[in-house]
Amino acid sequence: MHLPLSPMLDILWALDEQTRLRIAALLQHGELTVSDLTDILSMSQPRVSRHLNLLAEAGVVDKHREGTWAFFDLVTSGPIGRLVGNVLALTDDKDPVLAADLDRLAIVRGRRTASAQEYFAGIAPRWDQERSLHASDSTVEQTIVDTIGSAKYESMLDVGTGTGRMLQLLGRDASRAVGFDSSHSMLAVARANLERAEIRGIDLRQGDIYSPPFANDSFDLIVIHQVLHFLDDPARAIREISRLLTPSGRLLIVDFAPHSLEFLRSDHAHVRLGFRADTVETWLEQSELAVATVRTIAPPPVEGAEANDGERLTVSLWLGQDRRNADVPTASNERARQ
Repeated sequence: MHLPLSPMLDILWALDEQTRLRIAALLQHGELTVSDLTDILSMSQPRVSRHLNLLAEAGVVDKHREGTWAFFDLVTSGPIGRLVGNVLALTDDKDPVLAADLDRLAIVRGRRTASAQEYFAGIAPRWDQERSLHASDSTVEQTIVDTIGSAKYESMLDVGTGTGRMLQLLGRDASRAVGFDSSHSMLAVARANLERAEIRGIDLRQGDIYSPPFANDSFDLIVIHQVLHFLDDPARAIREISRLLTPSGRLLIVDFAPHSLEFLRSDHAHVRLGFRADTVETWLEQSELAVATVRTIAPPPVEGAEANDGERLTVSLWLGQDRRNADVPTASNERARQ
């Protein structure tokens, strides 16, 4: 498919300005908010917003809202994606302006990481509030077990292991079970919980989800349980984690469906207010994974005085499978509501 002349010229015009080209170069590393870009570019919010609107009008960037936040990402598919990609491929990361932007991008992401780690260090006493908003842990965990099914797995990885609960639930069935997290504090919690449950032989590692400390083709089963909503670039995380799957290996994602509970962002460090099913399915498919199952678990009905006290959380599960040597239906989209 080719681009007609008029939209091609619109795209090239949109990129023919230093600030807009800088924005495009930054967005190729992952989606950002206006606030992120104002910090990185040292420009006013109105000026950054104006440039983003021009890029959006030309079809170079996509915009989507979550609550009061707006996220922008670079169009990477189709003829527009190819044209923009070709332009950006000609830029030089060592250019002083672009290199400084990347340095500030690292600082912005570092602040987010520090905020998440600070949250995790003190999260344990506050989990009850969040857990009360969705189906019980026993219901969610049973659905996880049912979704994985009876297929055996020799090696299992729990990404962002937190308290280590997924290792307790699934690690016993694996010859090798590994959990990794970016927080020393949470690894200490996981270690204590595993010791309390008398589960031995679990490997706990500190690591960055965007640069996992494992070789490709290492795990038959990978679980990302209630982690993506803390990330600034969940699509990139899925891409990086999926390469760790063995041929026909499976990746299970558990997170929230879209919601509007802003206090989870301000008080609980959630970066994303849930995910649409088709968004996560697209990320899985872009990571060369076949979407085998999609399920949702509705929150339990609330009666009495608490019936009208606010929105509840729907838990979503996605099971993707590595396409190599795999015999699975693509996007079968099994929907289960409990």
